[in-house]
Amino acid sequence: MKIDQQHLISKFKAVFEKMCDYREHLHMHPELSYKEFKTAEFVKQTLKSIGLTDIQSVGGTGVIATIYAKHHSKKDKCIAFRADLDALPIQELNDVKYRSQNEGVMHACGHDVHTSILLGLAEVLWSFKDQLPQPVKLIFQPGEEVNPGGANLIIDGGGLKNPEVSKIFALHVFPDFEFGNCGFREGLYMASSDELHITIKGKGGHGALKGQTINPMFMGAEFIIAAEQYINTNTPKDTPSVINFGRFEALGSTNVIPEKALIKGTFRTMNEKWRTVAKAKLKDIAQNISEKYGGHIDLNISQGYPFLKNDPELTRSVKNLASITIGKDKVHDLELRMTAEDFAFYSHIVPVCFFRLGVGNISKGITYNVHNARFDIEPKSMLTGLEVFSSIAFSLDS
Repeated sequence: MKIDQQHLISKFKAVFEKMCDYREHLHMHPELSYKEFKTAEFVKQTLKSIGLTDIQSVGGTGVIATIYAKHHSKKDKCIAFRADLDALPIQELNDVKYRSQNEGVMHACGHDVHTSILLGLAEVLWSFKDQLPQPVKLIFQPGEEVNPGGANLIIDGGGLKNPEVSKIFALHVFPDFEFGNCGFREGLYMASSDELHITIKGKGGHGALKGQTINPMFMGAEFIIAAEQYINTNTPKDTPSVINFGRFEALGSTNVIPEKALIKGTFRTMNEKWRTVAKAKLKDIAQNISEKYGGHIDLNISQGYPFLKNDPELTRSVKNLASITIGKDKVHDLELRMTAEDFAFYSHIVPVCFFRLGVGNISKGITYNVHNARFDIEPKSMLTGLEVFSSIAFSLDS
């Protein structure tokens, strides 16, 4: 049955107003990773008010809702759309009516936007459910910002089964683009991400008595240089990789050698085999420096997200749909990014398409990037996200 386009456009306009309300509510009440209790309850109640009945709690604070047409069953494969629920430990500096009411917590990465768009999509699809070519699963996922990643909880909780998910789609806010625009990349797109937590134990003492101390700062400095040199020299050809360090803490003084030092860093790449080899070598480097100085380097590598790979054929199809839906001039190609996203876990199980949604508005000064205390969006960008998601749901078969 063909969809009445005038009815659909009218529905978009009505749902857009609700999405703006959803977004402002969620922005005012952000919750940190794996603590999204009120957020999850808001999502459930909103879905119920729309009319959805197949709603489940998965992965602690995750919520999954499935929409079936009359001719669908749980034996049919479905497609899925994902939004993330968690916020960041950032004190908001925006002076807006919907400013965060939770001190030190802010939706500075746009997850409130993602959730609002998915709630809007729920209402559109529910209104036209008998025109859907397959069931649609809506995944509201916790803990995208923190290891081990909420995607793991959804997967381990059976979120991709009953009905079985054949394809998954997600969008992410992108202040680099003006609202109304989208960006796509086929194949490799984002890097794996492992956290490096390093504790160095030396021997403290007077700075003038060099032979009586083991300076953990010298050990740490040598490790940083050796680690970077190894990664830069040995990374396989055509494999993007980066190692970097953002914290080096040693509480000594001008003439006081501290007992220990702490270092924190990150290692990112787009090759799983090389990822494993490199992390083993970093352990060897730490051991060799420990033996050289007579101290000890404890290198704890927190396993993060894998690389994200968009299915080329699926991404090409969605890009073509977006060109028709919002205009070819509004659809752009994206460059590789060394940032990470736990949506990558899904990409190693089923075909995925993860794309960027322009949310900037230069004329309003909405230009700050994500993870910034002044990050904000142009609300009209959510309508673009809704339109593209809807075109996928009504046009692509599972």
